[in-house]
Amino acid sequence: MKVLAIIPARSGSKSLKDKNIQSFLGKPLLVHSIDHALNSSLINKVILSTDSEYYAEIGRIAGAEVPFLRPEIFSGDLSLDIEVFTHALNYLATQESYYPDLVVHLRPTSPVRKVEDIDAMIQILAVTKEADSIRAITKSKDTPYKMWFKGEQHEIVPVINQQEFPEAYNMPRQALPQAYIQTASIDVIRTNTILEKKSMTGDFILGYEIADFIDIDNYTDFELAIKESYTGSVGKRYCFDMDGVIAHLSPRNDYSLAKPNIELINRINSLYEQGNYIIIFTARGSATGLDWHEISINQLLDWGVRYHEFHTGKPYADYYIDDKNLLVSQLLKINYE
Repeated sequence: MKVLAIIPARSGSKSLKDKNIQSFLGKPLLVHSIDHALNSSLINKVILSTDSEYYAEIGRIAGAEVPFLRPEIFSGDLSLDIEVFTHALNYLATQESYYPDLVVHLRPTSPVRKVEDIDAMIQILAVTKEADSIRAITKSKDTPYKMWFKGEQHEIVPVINQQEFPEAYNMPRQALPQAYIQTASIDVIRTNTILEKKSMTGDFILGYEIADFIDIDNYTDFELAIKESYTGSVGKRYCFDMDGVIAHLSPRNDYSLAKPNIELINRINSLYEQGNYIIIFTARGSATGLDWHEISINQLLDWGVRYHEFHTGKPYADYYIDDKNLLVSQLLKINYE
């Protein structure tokens, strides 16, 4: 059985700049999904669909195939999943004569998932021949039986037809049927459902229940996801500057020439591995007026720096005063054994 995983990662997110490559627990978001696909025992081909060569290089380093750059027409805010997946499948069919039986959709915005759930969903769809797809769901805390549509004259109408449970909106929640929401973390679809039925689900959709999930859409979601996933035993928060700390100072503020401070990076990684929370910030751009975000993220990746958050926008100044300041020389003398 040929099972293809597609990780869609466009570069134009408006809610959170470069959302799909933001660092989450030390890795760009999209890398987590690539890792999950590569660790599956049933997925035998993993591709990243992106419109960015920079994202593509990150994907290649992580082990995904990036056989194309997604056309701009399929990379906008309103682009649909069906367009992205149809493009990828048609490309693979025409350029590589590759036609998978099943397609696994792993969104970068769900960086926490269990590989065993991916494999279980693949197996269920493989043996349930009448099903078109299977998607991860979880129990909803809210019931649609108590939800309403509001009309132009402010009249409200129940979302759910009330024939089975008259005035369900006046009933105890516990007496109403359990509702589920889709988690967007794992979908498995038959290839012919996408190409022939022109659908990402088809008509017969199976549900696979999971307990917990993370779905990141904006900066608030991102911060909450980090806090929920961070379970360090030490729990100290360390904030490191880029230049003069992680990197040696660059001539003429040309940060593309920055060289890593390997000894300090090793200390940061030790702190990370011991369960501490690592924040990196920089004033790059405050003095030069240039956007150094992409270069900075790429350098941290190349240098192997492990961290939880990266921030730009520190105001430029000649001196910084902090009552909790720890000198680099002091940090290097700390015994972490």
